[in-house]
Amino acid sequence: MKRNYLIYALLMAVFLSSDVISAQNYFGNFPVKADPKTVGNRLSRRLMETKHQLYFDRGIHYAEVCTWYGALRFAELTNNKDLIKLLRNRFELLFHLEKELLPPPIHVDQNMFGCLPLRFYNITKDKRYLDLGLPYADTQWQLPANANEEERKWDKKGYSWQTRLWIDDMYMITIVQSEAYKATGDPKYINRAAKEMVLYLDELQHPNGLFYHAPDVPYYWGRGDGWMAVGMTELLYNLPEKDPNRARIMKGYLLMMDNLKKYVNKDGLWNQLITEPDFWTETSGSAMFAYAMIVGVNNGWLNKEEYAPVARRAWLGLCNYINDKNDLTEVCVGTGKKNSKQYYMDRPRIVGDYHGQAPIIWCAYALLNK
Repeated sequence: MKRNYLIYALLMAVFLSSDVISAQNYFGNFPVKADPKTVGNRLSRRLMETKHQLYFDRGIHYAEVCTWYGALRFAELTNNKDLIKLLRNRFELLFHLEKELLPPPIHVDQNMFGCLPLRFYNITKDKRYLDLGLPYADTQWQLPANANEEERKWDKKGYSWQTRLWIDDMYMITIVQSEAYKATGDPKYINRAAKEMVLYLDELQHPNGLFYHAPDVPYYWGRGDGWMAVGMTELLYNLPEKDPNRARIMKGYLLMMDNLKKYVNKDGLWNQLITEPDFWTETSGSAMFAYAMIVGVNNGWLNKEEYAPVARRAWLGLCNYINDKNDLTEVCVGTGKKNSKQYYMDRPRIVGDYHGQAPIIWCAYALLNK
């Protein structure tokens, strides 16, 4: 009798264990070092300890803007009023003492700065932020008098004169136009971004769902593809369900996510060149892919049982690359195109760069935004 009871207890334990696994909360129950609220708070506050990153004399660099924007969204989601105050105090200087650091609206990377004051406006309703941020969204579609022939060609077709068909554009354009849409309610902003995204997908996405770094560079560079992943994600999150371009963008997003699953490396992350198994783990692009999957699962675009384990493993893997100073390691430096595989292999890896800090914070608030 006692033996039968033990067998029964063992069978029940196995049953309950499998039930727990099948019903697992993939985006919860993290180890302490991987708790998204803790990680997000630490990396957001790390921003306050760092100096501005500049384009020489052309204002604050987009990578810092991405990190600042992410920290603000994290603080907003977690209702961390102290952090919002710190982030706002850092920004207030741009209205007077640091006014010369405002990027001029002359390039796609610099125009994306507008997403930051527009996000502050959505939180505070302080019209100064709207007045500062909205021109960055508007001038992206206002042809300058000194525009060249290529810029005039895109403008005539209804696209941004800043169109380059570079894959990182699809975050830079999307994020500022999305925030302008949320701040004003004017659909022209989100419609612009959607039309632009369809152009880039039709021109640049390959049948395997990925994107070359450039048409003449046949390599799938991690962070470059990461910009497309997060750009599509942000746009789908903000785009109305009935928008005529939504189905095309969703198709491109799903194709990319499906193929990314095939290239996960031993760390649960992705390599510097995504399809090259002998390359090194690159964390900034990996964090962007993780963010895209987390948001996709949370919004029902991706099958939870298929993608949530991939996203969870990626988050845990990324947390292993955060050092004691709350800096992400193994971040590829800023990288221009070159038709050389060895060039990508040899790119320096840096620590604490904003290109990596930003998407880790994005992942943290995405995991909390259930």
